[in-house]
Amino acid sequence: MTPETSPDGPPPAANSLFDLAGRTAIVTGTSRGLGQILARALAKAGADLVLTSRTRESLSAFAAEIEALGRRAVALELDVRYQHSIDKMVADAQSIFGHIDILVNNAGCNIRKPALEVTWEDWNTILDTNLRGSFFMAQAVARRMIPAGYGRIINIGSVTSVFGYAGLGPYGASRGGIRQLTMSLADDWGRHGVTVNCLAPGWFRTEQNRALYEDKEWVEYLRERIPVKRPGEPTDLDGAIVFLASESSRYMTGQTILIDGGISTGALRALVKPTPRQVEV
Repeated sequence: MTPETSPDGPPPAANSLFDLAGRTAIVTGTSRGLGQILARALAKAGADLVLTSRTRESLSAFAAEIEALGRRAVALELDVRYQHSIDKMVADAQSIFGHIDILVNNAGCNIRKPALEVTWEDWNTILDTNLRGSFFMAQAVARRMIPAGYGRIINIGSVTSVFGYAGLGPYGASRGGIRQLTMSLADDWGRHGVTVNCLAPGWFRTEQNRALYEDKEWVEYLRERIPVKRPGEPTDLDGAIVFLASESSRYMTGQTILIDGGISTGALRALVKPTPRQVEV
């Protein structure tokens, strides 16, 4: 079957593959950090935004920034630890915009402790926010996307979904769960035109890990283990999030994309340093 005879019509023009004009995106956890970075990239690609936080007041300045780009921006309260909060926010977003096309499941938290010091409450806080919250957000949004026959769900994971780090046991478990959840939901909803993928950043400076980046020795330690020799910069995520939200990823689902500078390759020297004779050509 040729593109011209496809029941879905011809493929979009090349210049529309990354165009999000007319699309509505919910980005959870946009009061700071990666949530704002991802939302800003989607807005620049043409999407209107639903911005969420536990307090609407924390979103006012960022909503004004998005509107200055010529996009609609609505700030809604959301605490992903509670289903009633999820259901109300999604219903309000649907009522305001009439359709929800993109979900970026970004809301998350972390508590850094050695494994022997993690409490029952620590575990529940991290898993309830990062994993359970992402599932029920996806479920609530998919209930709107499936009747429309279209949707892009992007779960935010982490390099910790494929790499283990001391002190990040519950967090790594939650992000590993996100990776598996992504594959399951992709299989569930792909037949309905809804794709589900995971964007997994490596080491980016955020409010959660700010103290680490204030330690110059630790930053050098990190840089040495990243093949491109630097931590992530905010705009390093722009291309990937727009790709996953747009028509350019229409035949991709259930996948995890690592944007990590290559640290997930292992970052372990397997060769001795070459001598001058070894590098002669």
